[in-house]
Amino acid sequence: MRKMSTSSPEAVKKLLENMQSDLRSLSLDCRKKFPPVKEAAESGIVKVKTIAARNTDILAALKENSSEVVQPLLMGCGTKEPKIAQLCLSAIQRLMSHEVVSEGAAGNIINMLWQLMENGLEELKLLQTVLVLLTTNTVVHDDVLAKAIVLCFRLHFTKDNITNNTAAATVRQVVTVVFERMDAEDEQHKNDDSHPPAVQGNSNRRTVSTLRPCAKDAYMLFQDLCQLVNADAPYWLVGMTEMTRTFGLELLESVLNDFPRVFLQHQEFSFLLKERVCPLVIKLFSPNIKFRQGTNTPSSPTPVEKPYFPICMRLLRVVSVLIKHFYSLLVTECEIFLSLLVKFLDGDKPQWLRAVAVECIHRLCVQPQLLRSFCQSYDMKPHSTKVFRDIVNALGSFIQSLFITPSSGNNAISNTQTGTSGGGGPSAAQNGAGMSTTVGLTPQPAFEYRGTWIPILNTSVQGTSKAAYLELLDKVEPPTIPDGYAMSVAFGCLLDLVRGITAMIEAELDSEEIASQSGLAKKTAEAQPSEQQEKLAASEKGAVSRAVWEEMVGACWCGLLAALSLLLDASTDETASENILKAEMTMASLCGKLSLVTPRDAFITAICKASLPPHYALTVLNSSGGFHKTYSIQGQSVQMISPSSDSHQQVVAVGQPLTSQHQGTVMLTAKNIQCMRTLLNLAHCHGSVLGTSWQLVLATLQHLVWILGLKPASGGALKPGRSVEGPSTVLTTAVMSDLPVISNILSRLFESSQYLDDVSLHHLINALCSLSTEAMDMAFWNNKEPSLFAVAKLLETGLVNMHRIEILWRPLTGHLLEVCQHPNARMREMGAEAVTALIKAGLSFKHDPPLSQNQRLQLLLLNPLKELSNIVHPDIRQKQLECVLQILQNEGDSLGPGWPLVLGVIEAIRNDQGESLIRTAFQCLQLVVTDFLPTMPSTCLQIVVDVAGSFGLQNQELNISLTSIGLLWNISDYFFQRGETIEKELNKEEALLQKQAEEKGVPLNRPFHPAPPFDCLWLCLYSKLGELCVDPRPAVRKSGGQTLFSTVGAHGTLLQHATWHTVLWKVLFPLLGRVRESSTTADKEKIESGGGNILIHHSRDTAEKQWAETWVLTLAGVARIFNTRRYLLQSLGDFSKAWDVLLDHIQSAALSKNSEVSLAALKSCQEILQIVTPVKECDKPEGLSGVNMPVFVGPLIPPGPPKVLSRTDSLGDRLGRYNGTEVNAAADEIEDSALWWAAWNTWYKIGSESTKPPTTCDKLFFIPSQPFLTALVQIFPALYQHIKSGFSMEDLKKLGVILHGAVSVPISSDASPFILPSYTEAVLTSLQEAVLIALDVLQKAICVGPEDMQIMYPAIFDQLLSFVEFSCKAPTYGKLETKNIANAKFNQAEWVALNYVPFAEKSLEVVVDLYQKTACHKAVVNEKVLQKVIKTLRIPLNLKYACPSETTWKMAVSSLLKVLSIGLPVARQHASSRKFDTMWPELANTFEDFLFTKSTPPDNLSIQEFEKNENIDVEVVQLISTDILPYANFIPKEFVGQIMTMLNKGSIHSQSTSFTEAEIDIRMREEFSKVCFETLLQFSFSNKVTTPQEGYISRMALSVLLKRSQDVLHRYIEDERLSGRCPLPRQRVTEIVFVLKAISTLMDSLKKTKPENVDTNTWSQVIALYPTLVECITCTSSEVCSALKEALVPFKDFLQPPIAKVQNGES
Repeated sequence: MRKMSTSSPEAVKKLLENMQSDLRSLSLDCRKKFPPVKEAAESGIVKVKTIAARNTDILAALKENSSEVVQPLLMGCGTKEPKIAQLCLSAIQRLMSHEVVSEGAAGNIINMLWQLMENGLEELKLLQTVLVLLTTNTVVHDDVLAKAIVLCFRLHFTKDNITNNTAAATVRQVVTVVFERMDAEDEQHKNDDSHPPAVQGNSNRRTVSTLRPCAKDAYMLFQDLCQLVNADAPYWLVGMTEMTRTFGLELLESVLNDFPRVFLQHQEFSFLLKERVCPLVIKLFSPNIKFRQGTNTPSSPTPVEKPYFPICMRLLRVVSVLIKHFYSLLVTECEIFLSLLVKFLDGDKPQWLRAVAVECIHRLCVQPQLLRSFCQSYDMKPHSTKVFRDIVNALGSFIQSLFITPSSGNNAISNTQTGTSGGGGPSAAQNGAGMSTTVGLTPQPAFEYRGTWIPILNTSVQGTSKAAYLELLDKVEPPTIPDGYAMSVAFGCLLDLVRGITAMIEAELDSEEIASQSGLAKKTAEAQPSEQQEKLAASEKGAVSRAVWEEMVGACWCGLLAALSLLLDASTDETASENILKAEMTMASLCGKLSLVTPRDAFITAICKASLPPHYALTVLNSSGGFHKTYSIQGQSVQMISPSSDSHQQVVAVGQPLTSQHQGTVMLTAKNIQCMRTLLNLAHCHGSVLGTSWQLVLATLQHLVWILGLKPASGGALKPGRSVEGPSTVLTTAVMSDLPVISNILSRLFESSQYLDDVSLHHLINALCSLSTEAMDMAFWNNKEPSLFAVAKLLETGLVNMHRIEILWRPLTGHLLEVCQHPNARMREMGAEAVTALIKAGLSFKHDPPLSQNQRLQLLLLNPLKELSNIVHPDIRQKQLECVLQILQNEGDSLGPGWPLVLGVIEAIRNDQGESLIRTAFQCLQLVVTDFLPTMPSTCLQIVVDVAGSFGLQNQELNISLTSIGLLWNISDYFFQRGETIEKELNKEEALLQKQAEEKGVPLNRPFHPAPPFDCLWLCLYSKLGELCVDPRPAVRKSGGQTLFSTVGAHGTLLQHATWHTVLWKVLFPLLGRVRESSTTADKEKIESGGGNILIHHSRDTAEKQWAETWVLTLAGVARIFNTRRYLLQSLGDFSKAWDVLLDHIQSAALSKNSEVSLAALKSCQEILQIVTPVKECDKPEGLSGVNMPVFVGPLIPPGPPKVLSRTDSLGDRLGRYNGTEVNAAADEIEDSALWWAAWNTWYKIGSESTKPPTTCDKLFFIPSQPFLTALVQIFPALYQHIKSGFSMEDLKKLGVILHGAVSVPISSDASPFILPSYTEAVLTSLQEAVLIALDVLQKAICVGPEDMQIMYPAIFDQLLSFVEFSCKAPTYGKLETKNIANAKFNQAEWVALNYVPFAEKSLEVVVDLYQKTACHKAVVNEKVLQKVIKTLRIPLNLKYACPSETTWKMAVSSLLKVLSIGLPVARQHASSRKFDTMWPELANTFEDFLFTKSTPPDNLSIQEFEKNENIDVEVVQLISTDILPYANFIPKEFVGQIMTMLNKGSIHSQSTSFTEAEIDIRMREEFSKVCFETLLQFSFSNKVTTPQEGYISRMALSVLLKRSQDVLHRYIEDERLSGRCPLPRQRVTEIVFVLKAISTLMDSLKKTKPENVDTNTWSQVIALYPTLVECITCTSSEVCSALKEALVPFKDFLQPPIAKVQNGES
């Protein structure tokens, strides 16, 4: 190639000048000795001048004539004169450098140089000339070229060292030039179409005709080099005399290394490689292969040639080049070379050979693409040597062998000296656990394993192979290899191998990913078929490359792992350890990316094991998979190295192992911490490929964290904390400062989980879960503090992955929920902490779309909260509820569809869970009710009701139960206020559900279904309150009941009409039923005062009494509803049935054995009966206005809180409404009367049951109380108003039985002071009053009623008369013993009979009044009422002074008188009908019994009293004289006779003989006798005597009387005379006084009587008495005298002049 510098005019001009001057010099030098030369030089000058003058292109012309121009110079050289030769050679060189030498000239020059060489002249100048000739142009070819090359070779083997070396360099340069020419030639013909035909494999090796000139030269040269190295004769380089193999190999290597293109592009050359070079190399290797160190067995026939270092080393260099450049051509040959290389690493080969082989392998290891090709060509082919694997395994074995068999001559002992002098050998290491004793010296980096100490030398920069021994081309003897060199190179090999492979594969992976992504993008844009094909091709290619990568990793990982683990264990240098760990980490990551699970896990396991203390019992590392067993490397079994305990490492931490067996303490070294950091780094940077090995990584980290004493803080981060048990963790300051960093990295590791893809994230979570499961199992069996690492990290992972929480929520929370059930408190507490923190974070996280639009996610997040409810541990439930509270406070407004779940959690409390839990849950509920009812969907309101109800029912905390009932009231208020909106929402929801149900073809299932949804809500509320009404605790029942009835009362108007049916039948009646059942079965045992400081009132001191209160409340409430909602209820179809049920309940309550309940039942009964059916004005029966009954009676408010009834319609509205709508009023009346009759039947049953007297004298017999009976009787008047139209005699009898029974019931002694008046007061009890009122109502009704009712009068009289009898004979109550109140000391008698006198007397009054009104009634006459009255009155009259109360008989008398005054005229009227016949004897007996009573007056009776009583007797006699005797002819004769006899008896015989003398004057009923006598006489002398018989009787009586008087007087006179001074006995005096008074009375009577009525006989008897009377004048007694005076005075009327007798008509 012409350079501008040599062809410029100036350069040409200079050249010409130089040539001329050179020739001139030559001619001068040869002038003497060599004239021919001189001449030639001179002609040359001329020639040059001529050329210059004639030609424009001077250089071309020169070249043409170059042979002539050069001739003189060649001749000059031929002189062999050094000076001349030098001059000539310089001139020739100048010509060459200007490229003006032609081919011919060049040949001549070479020949001339050859001669010089043979003569040994100017050797260096020769070489220089040859070089210039060959490098400046390409004119030298073929044999000339060969000759030139041979010339150089020959100069290489001279005696002169300088010449040799220069020649060697020249040879190298010349060889290079030859090949460069060929390169240039190829370049020139690059675009030619005429390619040389392919060379046949078997063609003659000399056939090079197809090659172009330069190529041919190169071919010939290379071929001869091979010949020479093989010690064969060259074909082309004729004239070679000697040659060394080493030089030949060097030349071969340089050609192969510098011009690989030549061999790859030209088949002729490739052929040479295959046929010549490779066999040659293999042949030369043979001594090295056969040689075994130390096994030179004499038995072998020929002694084995020893390996020769220079050849061997050069061969390896050639092999390196061959493999590097021509691998693709020489696949089979390379396999052999590589196998050889591997063999050279064997332990029985010389150290230098192993070192060189390692260097050679290192060269390969830094070429990952090459390694990849090996893998593809050998390892992946069937039946082929696994070359790549063998290389890696060989390195591994090599490294192991260095530790196991110390290098000969360099064993550990000699080492120790060198090591110590270096300041870091084993002795230093053994001194103080690896801390150098020599201050200021860092220990030399080294590996140490089981006593073998190998220093680490810095051999090469990573990624390049800088071979020390492969470059020792000048050494003939094998060098001594410094200690640790081979190890260091092998170590470098491993690192570079890992680095290269991973870098290559990862780069390809990345590019493949990018390609696939761009492909995808394209595809989405437009998918052309061609593109599809491209894509298919790409994917196939991808599959192929992936297979290669997998094979590569598969082939090398075992060996790598074995070697690296061993080195890591042996390493004492931080940097070396770092590199090893980095390599292991990169491999793990790569395996992960390629999804090669076993190798990935193996590398990770190795790092994990190295992180933990030696022999640490960690099952996950010892039992997972088989990759830590043994690997077969190159047929030998190599054990995976377990970390040895004697590595001399600095201990930096001592801690507790996290194992179930107690292992004492364990130590962590600095290297453990370093490994831990690598592990963290691995997880942090390569988490996405860890997959299942997360488990290994995390398990290890967990143990390390435990040993270091890091404990979880809030949010899951780990902070240094003191260990809870065992000797505290001991940490050096180095680690102390590291801990926060480690803790931070740990947290960052889990934070970075947010960048993992979903699958990797799942792997991470699964690993954490299984770790946690292990920790749980361990904590299950022993009470050591559990490891909370996994739980804490699950929490951390969850928190940072909130943006995609859905994909990990289920496994995450599912596991944490298991943790929450763990028996170890600390563990489950952490679990609960984690779950609740996650839920709170999840709800507050700004999701996209927000939770409000993503209900599914919200429910998913809340679900674990619900699941926690299934856990029994109270601490967990506490956490759960606190979480709910926080959720409510923070997210309450946005819970929406999550409400049912949250409420479910609040509700899930159970009685066995203790107060504090229930209290917390209740706080939540209170918050919900106070703040969140408006924000929650209406469909959840029912759940709120249920929850509040369940709090009411819990039995741990009474106050909560009561408060929750208050909440139910608040809820009901809320329903009431927001009714419309709630109803709308519910109806909407209902429609939706209905639709869904129809689609599925199933009926809609919800409680109280047919009712509208809003009503169902109310019904749920009511039924919940209903449940609370039967709670075991009285306070709850009371509160529940009050609230239930208040809400029904206050808000019932909101319900649909039909829903009331459900309220009755599903809520109220079942409630009544349950209360009734509980009350009747309640315990009667006395309850002791609760807690000592609470006193229970005696009215509540048994369960039975407490239930009684509930029963009262419930019954009253239901009755009130019936009362206030009657119009509504009546319009429901089955009101009468409901009425019956209610009455049945009232009946059973009234008949219960509890006075409180029974009384309340009656009050309820009163309440429901006080409802008056609306009656239209026109329909009112006329009588009704007469009976003063109110049209509407206000309800009786039963005990309970006064509640305002919010919206009851006014009565007027209702009446109007009913009158307007219900046309069929008559039917209504009928139905109503049926209701009233049902009520009557109930009333009757209650009355008859409760007043039925006991049959036995049983202590336990229940006796109804007075208020109860009173209330019972008080109901009747109201009830009667509704049933009077059909009230029959039969009913009246029933009523009578009950009234009689009720009045007969005694009072219990402890109640009597409150009910009974003191005995002296004559007051009626309220019961007695009520009974009389009842009869009064009846009687009034009969009075205004129709005729047929009036037959009831007699029955009423009977009833009243039976009461009258009570005055003398108190009723008995069965066989019960009662004491009279007067003599009952209250504390002795159990039952006290009432004072019935006032009642009987009042009854008597009523009887008299009634009789006065009804005496003439037919029924009264027919039923002989008068007789009954007399008969009844006879009892007290007979008793007289024996009556319990003296008022009784007096009243009886006055009543008798009144009755007779009315009745006698009636009796006389009906005399003919004989209806009164039986009455007369009764009356006579009554008079008889009363007037001549058998009872004696009390001792203390005063004279005035006696006189009053006598006056009463007188009144009776007067009645006889005025009302009976005058009508004697209408009266039966017997009766008159009886009366006469009685008067007779009363007139004189009345005095008693039993009085003492002192009393006689008082006791004598003089007035009475007198009246009797008068009456008797009056009747005797009256002209009314109807029959002679009567007159006879009276006359007879009179004569007897007179005769008796005569006798008495006579006897008295007689006795007095005899007695002398002595007075007669008192009774005799009295008798005479009586006789005298009788005489005076008789005289009076006779005067009054008409004379014609008196018999003459009588007169004569009277007058006959006079003398006797006169005789008595002598009597001494003043009493007798005064009586005598009275008796004598009337006789004056007899003192008259006698009338002259007219005889015969004359006077």
